Amino acid sequence: MNKKSYILGVLVLLLALSSGCGQKPQASPNAGAGNAETNQQNAQDSNVTTPQDADASQGAGGTNQSQPMTETIDTYFTDDQMLELTQVRREITFQAEGDKYLAALQSLQTPSNTTQFSLWSKVEFHSADFKDGTVTVDLSLPDEARLGAGGEALALDALKKTLFQFNEVQGIDLLVDGAPVDTLMGHVELTHPLSRN
Repeated sequence: MNKKSYILGVLVLLLALSSGCGQKPQASPNAGAGNAETNQQNAQDSNVTTPQDADASQGAGGTNQSQPMTETIDTYFTDDQMLELTQVRREITFQAEGDKYLAALQSLQTPSNTTQFSLWSKVEFHSADFKDGTVTVDLSLPDEARLGAGGEALALDALKKTLFQFNEVQGIDLLVDGAPVDTLMGHVELTHPLSRN
């Protein structure tokens, strides 16, 4: 046997072995019948959705992602003389129903034009939580946010008109840095809560 024939024989043998390795074993005719219960279980398992699968299926177009809500409300500003309140219609955006009260308060901080003056622009609203008909508002009041007697009265009127436009709100409890206070800016006495008139 020469060297070429030997190499050719080895190559043919390797080719035959490699083609046999790629074939799937044949199932015996009885294999499916004996494992009907297992096959049914496997079919059920393939229909189970794992939490990871559910998250992946709700990507950008998923139905469970929360869409921002919007509502048109009345907000209140004054002029630079602080003589009276001016009502302005505004659209607020919020993620959950309970967030609309804080969004409404924050809308008081930015007037829609230069002739209006915000009575709340320098106040920091921390939270506005609604429970049992009362919105509890927690805020910080830096010195530059304090107004005179007329400004404080208008500011409280603006806040009350803004929150009391929601029919479910029957009271407003104002807290400064988490604590109830007798007066917000030193001029108008506060009740806890402020009640709808």
